[in-house]
Amino acid sequence: MIAVRPAADRGRTSLAWLDSRHTFSFGGYHDPAQMGFRTLRVINDDRVRPSQGYSTHAHRDMEILTLVLDGALEHRDSLGTGSIIRAGDAQRMTAGTGVTHSEFNPSPDAPVRFLQIWILPERAGLIPEYEQRSFPEAARRNRLTPIAARDGRDDSLYLHQEAIVSLGLLDPGRSITCASEKGGNLYLHVYGGNLELDGKRLADGDGAAATGTAELVVRSLEGSDPARFLLFDLA
Repeated sequence: MIAVRPAADRGRTSLAWLDSRHTFSFGGYHDPAQMGFRTLRVINDDRVRPSQGYSTHAHRDMEILTLVLDGALEHRDSLGTGSIIRAGDAQRMTAGTGVTHSEFNPSPDAPVRFLQIWILPERAGLIPEYEQRSFPEAARRNRLTPIAARDGRDDSLYLHQEAIVSLGLLDPGRSITCASEKGGNLYLHVYGGNLELDGKRLADGDGAAATGTAELVVRSLEGSDPARFLLFDLA
């Protein structure tokens, strides 16, 4: 079964410096029917104005992935990490027993857009960790590229959970079959272009949850920008 989550139905936080769309319940947005999918708890699509950002705040007992889509994001945390995450980069932070961090757009004139994803860890009380990888677009065209997994496959980020998170990038007219390794629970989130899934057209911000599904066939539509999406394969 495939259930589509339209972009227009997402929650929203709109501030002077931030425009954030919430696929699942988050912050001041609460929908009992949208509390996540399996171990996937949060997909936030954030746009932060130049020279603005999130001040230092705390997290615990969560696997937090950040994928920068446009611009750059400056990260600082209580582990002593200071880094710039650029378009095509992904970051994993295990909050575990507790970590504080800040996220800031260092550009004086360009906005930053990024996806922040929360996945429930396999257990509480993990030791906090940080890692970051670059996934150049040229190397992942017309294929699925794992960016985070329990086994750290293909030099992806390590996840403390039985899950595989992959990036899809398809040129117009191209198709790909996305198979599940974790038991048939797949979630697809589109962040660019237009694609077709099970006869349904999905665009930027749309999502689809598939249960009891061994594989999904995704096709990028002709006459559009390349389709860009995240695929979550969840136990």
